[in-house]
Amino acid sequence: MTHKKVHIAHLTDLATRVGEELATGPWLTIDQERINLFAQATGDHQWIHVDPERAAKGPFGTTIAHGFLTLSLLPELAEKAMVVDDVKMGVNYGLNRVRFTSPVPVNSRIRAHLKLKKYEPIEGGAQVTMEVTMEREGSDKPVCVAETLSRRFT
Repeated sequence: MTHKKVHIAHLTDLATRVGEELATGPWLTIDQERINLFAQATGDHQWIHVDPERAAKGPFGTTIAHGFLTLSLLPELAEKAMVVDDVKMGVNYGLNRVRFTSPVPVNSRIRAHLKLKKYEPIEGGAQVTMEVTMEREGSDKPVCVAETLSRRFT
């Protein structure tokens, strides 16, 4: 099944959509290569992430993605879920809250649900607060819940 990205015509259209779930993205598989590359980039080589043999005997029965790897996928997952057509540039402004509520075992598929929490006009655009809930296929519990802030400019 092909995923269809949500298009919102104008940034100002978000002003009336506070409280709404705006989009759900496509599934993304988290494979061992991605986990290993993240370990290499960050220096976090903990065995639960990068040693499949040892991790098989560990608490999760396999390697798991780093929590910060899961969080770092937020821009990719959000971009695949939704676009605001008249936005020329967006910048990450930070996070209010992040929780890693469940592990992401290797070869899991995850996706993001985007809910608009706040819209604040700023010079040249808006500051947007989103609640992003990342789910793992086949699990009732989300893997990450984050409140993100971005500044978007038209």
